[in-house]
Amino acid sequence: MSALFTTIGFAPLLPLWLLAILGLGAVALCGWGLLSRSRGAILRLCATGVVLLWLAGPQRYHEQRRSLPQTALLVVDQSASMSLGQRAAIARQAADVLAQSKVAGLDIRTVTVRSNAHDGTNLFDALEQAAADIPPARFAGAMMVTDGQITDVPATVPERLRPMQDNGSRTLLPLHILLSAHREEKDRKLSILQAPPYAIAGQTAKLRVQVDDTGPGTQAGTPVDLSIRVNGEEARHISLLSGTAQDITIPVAQPGPLLVSLSASPLEGETSQLNNQTVAHITGIRDRLKVLLISGTPNQGERVWRRLLKADPSVDLIHFTILRPPEKDDGTPLSDLALIAFPVRELFQEKINQFDLIILDGFENRHILPHSYLENIASFVRQGGGLLLTAGPEFIGPGSLQDTPVGDVLPAHVTPGQDSVLVSRFRPTLTDTGRRHPVTASLPGAPKAGADLNRPASIPGLWGPWYRALHPDSTHGEVLMNGPDNSPLLVLDRVEKGRIALLLSDQIWLWSRGEDGGGPQAELLRRISHWLMKEPELEEEQLSAGIADGTLSITRHSVGTPAPASVTLTAPSGQSSTVALRAGEDEGTQTAHVPATESGIWRISDGTHTTYAAPEQDNTHEMTDLRATASRVADMADKTGGGVFWLGDAPSSMHVPTLRLASSGALHGADWLAFAKRDAHLVTGRTPIPLLPAPLAMALALILLFAAWWREGRTR
Repeated sequence: MSALFTTIGFAPLLPLWLLAILGLGAVALCGWGLLSRSRGAILRLCATGVVLLWLAGPQRYHEQRRSLPQTALLVVDQSASMSLGQRAAIARQAADVLAQSKVAGLDIRTVTVRSNAHDGTNLFDALEQAAADIPPARFAGAMMVTDGQITDVPATVPERLRPMQDNGSRTLLPLHILLSAHREEKDRKLSILQAPPYAIAGQTAKLRVQVDDTGPGTQAGTPVDLSIRVNGEEARHISLLSGTAQDITIPVAQPGPLLVSLSASPLEGETSQLNNQTVAHITGIRDRLKVLLISGTPNQGERVWRRLLKADPSVDLIHFTILRPPEKDDGTPLSDLALIAFPVRELFQEKINQFDLIILDGFENRHILPHSYLENIASFVRQGGGLLLTAGPEFIGPGSLQDTPVGDVLPAHVTPGQDSVLVSRFRPTLTDTGRRHPVTASLPGAPKAGADLNRPASIPGLWGPWYRALHPDSTHGEVLMNGPDNSPLLVLDRVEKGRIALLLSDQIWLWSRGEDGGGPQAELLRRISHWLMKEPELEEEQLSAGIADGTLSITRHSVGTPAPASVTLTAPSGQSSTVALRAGEDEGTQTAHVPATESGIWRISDGTHTTYAAPEQDNTHEMTDLRATASRVADMADKTGGGVFWLGDAPSSMHVPTLRLASSGALHGADWLAFAKRDAHLVTGRTPIPLLPAPLAMALALILLFAAWWREGRTR
């Protein structure tokens, strides 16, 4: 629409500075005339003023203007909290109604804001970005369709809603809030204030929790029943008061992941019970592990064992080296032997059951340990302890451990003879079982099945060579690595409640020296030690599960070739179903992926093994408070002159306010909202008309000068 407007301006014929000088000169002359009592001085000053005004070029402009439409932003919240009930549908339908409103001179630009991950709902940031390309003179204000759970509400009115005007002052643009509910709602929230990520197995973990009630009619101190369930076990209940933090203890029975499900009783009339429950993830770990390392004659690998075990802060290491066998007599006086007496009785009778692992590294008995103490070692293994032996030539010498009660629990036997010690250059390889077993699977640099062991080590996929190994005549248990001529090199076995590992070579230390490429010595020894100490992640048969992005992923690992299998899945609600497993990408694994449609702890069982899974608590800002509320944004709407409107709780019965432009006065009512009309226009034409034409200016000046002459003539 075009319209005609009139404005006043100037088009000076001389520079302004020159006009100013002439004006000051005229005033000075007038002053001098007054001091000299000249009666025509004022009239001469007026004549000069008329001339100077004409030189200033006063103009009257006739402007042809075309009005420009204003733009209002419609910010629609579609974040995670809007998925409750019918909020999202209400918001979409209300946005459609407002966007289709036909208001002359007003355009509606719609911006949809979806989930902002862990940062909550940032509608004001979206408003700032969307308004960046709208000229300030054409920006009318904004509307937000939301549930009120906005995390980035500023303390003051944003700059976009208080633009600068042509006269240098600021004006306020309205922000209208439309809430997808019928009134203020109330909600109960359960929060874990403090939870340890790790806890000692056999002890208790302490959690600090708090229940908060918000909304109309709620108050602190309301009794709440809290249900606690650990790894799907029978729930126990405790009573607490809302608004008050309380500590609860959780027993940690064994090492491994521990899922603690907490659920607060519902609040009458609350919006949702989604935030009434939560899950704490705690990992049970062993207390400081006690390891006894007995080394035989000092060797190159002794330092490796000490460095490995000392580097682990969870290990208490006791290390003894047998420097002098009892039968050795070289005439050295006892007073010259600065050696600590070997505490045989204390270690192998009184305190043997206090250890988690015994390592015998190149240990040659030679009657150092009596028969009864060797029986204690075998009994230690059978009752649940771990025993690791690294064997060299001493293993087949006189007094060998395999000829003692310890030999009854060993997983291999080497008959002394010409072929019992193999001395040749060889590269250790993994057996088929070793490629599946967690102790050796995926070791760095592991040679592939069928690799050419004669290739140089510079070619990836080969470990460095060893030069000596024992050749057993019988084994039982699991052979994970082979040595020369494919003879067993690393053998693991279970003996009643305990475990034993036998490495049939004393040259693993060559890997630490980088011999012809080296190998993963520290990682292999660490895994063997942790398997012997029954760390859950190194079990041969495993069933694990996890939940991410709403999907429950199940993995079953087996050292043997797994047959087609299925698992029983129990949802948090108690409903059970059977899920078939399929072959996974890694050897010995089977997997399945199913939607996790319920919140809480899921139980997964294959009949022998049982595991549990629960989703990580995600988007805490977004899901902490689930109410539809105006409490966060009502003050901002009031500061800008906008209104707050409740749309209703169903798309079929919504109350969407009508939209209009207002020239003045209030910008909202009970069922309407408005934006103020702003003078946004485009000048299409401009015609100047002089306010003081030259003939008129000259005539006025001459008249004033004649009057001044006449006035002066009367005084004579």
